[in-house]
Amino acid sequence: MKFLFVSRWGETLDLAYAVLKEGNLVKFYVDYKPGREIGDGFVPKIKNWHAQIGWADMIVFDYTGYGKIAAELREAGKLVFGGTEYTDLLELDRNFGQSELKRHKVKILDYKEFSCTDQAIDYVEKNPNKYVIKPCGEMQDYKQLLFVGKEDDGGDVKRVLKAYQKTWGNELGVFQLQRKVTGVEVAVSAFFNGHEFIKPINISFEHKKLFPRELGVSTGEMGTSMLWRDANPMFDATLKKFERKLAHEKFVGHIDINSIVNGNGIYPLEFTSRIGYPQIQIQRAGIMEPIGKMLYKITSGESFKINTKTGFQIGCYIVVPPFPYEDKKTFNLFSKDAVVVMKKEMKEGIHPMHLKMVNGEWLITGDGGIVMVVSGTGTTMKDAQKLMYNRVSNILVNNCYYRTDIGDRWSEDSDKLWAWDLL
Repeated sequence: MKFLFVSRWGETLDLAYAVLKEGNLVKFYVDYKPGREIGDGFVPKIKNWHAQIGWADMIVFDYTGYGKIAAELREAGKLVFGGTEYTDLLELDRNFGQSELKRHKVKILDYKEFSCTDQAIDYVEKNPNKYVIKPCGEMQDYKQLLFVGKEDDGGDVKRVLKAYQKTWGNELGVFQLQRKVTGVEVAVSAFFNGHEFIKPINISFEHKKLFPRELGVSTGEMGTSMLWRDANPMFDATLKKFERKLAHEKFVGHIDINSIVNGNGIYPLEFTSRIGYPQIQIQRAGIMEPIGKMLYKITSGESFKINTKTGFQIGCYIVVPPFPYEDKKTFNLFSKDAVVVMKKEMKEGIHPMHLKMVNGEWLITGDGGIVMVVSGTGTTMKDAQKLMYNRVSNILVNNCYYRTDIGDRWSEDSDKLWAWDLL
């Protein structure tokens, strides 16, 4: 099979590399200019993906924003793994995503949308409560702007909004204030073949803060633990209700919904209507069939069950400066072209991210500082965690850092989820 990977940031390098090693032909395109070296030496690279459409048997789009062209190519008869304009909006427009949840009879948290910090501050003063500040549109990629309030009167939220007003001004754009609830944060996701969801369902627990015990800035993600289930009440209460709409859209890809759950119910927070990172790398560690063959079956509309490992999968990012920030000078000084050294050869559990290969050596490239995902699997969460961190200890990267507590929350979270009949 001939696979064309169209990547926004280069995040599907591991996927493309695996598909290539399975004996398929691969061409890899990175849209982000500072990341154009990502994948050099790993997979064949191209500069113009449009010129390769005729060559490809199958096209993989790995991010939102490609929905229109992906749908058009599907209508033209190409096998395409990627979104639609509708599914792009589910993720990029938080207000639209929440309104669609409501339209599909899914219970949501109270929220209000603002384009002016003064109006938001005034709203909190008149409606004191705990809130979460959520940037919308392209600004939601700036994870340092996401703020979870802890004070009952919203005082901390008001102070942060005033700081954003001084530092970001009008650039902050549209954002939401969403009422905060306590509970377990958990995501349910599944692949969709254009007609129906493919089982099993993936249940995952993201670790978003930079430091252990959820300290520091929100990074988007530092690591994830997960398991697969054939059925799940959280899935039935959220994503399952979108099956008919996604079929009408002819959506082919992966979709995820993150929620806060507690004894009172399931409260969806946001969609990820594309491949997730490091989610896909960790999922791949638990998928027991060739990933290229699996992608082909999904895009061709086949109804099947993915062969997955029992137990748990877990993974963490290894990162370098300036992650999670953008700072070209810092990256060039500390991280650019730094070598990744393995103390001993490992054939599993290592998923390259912002890397290039030169004379067989892995070097850091791009500008984001995400080196790799390291994964582990096991019949228990502790087993998977131990294997992952054993693999991490085998890797030498100057100035690297990573979370040391990925998976620790499982013992407490699982007790709550079982008590609430959600597993």
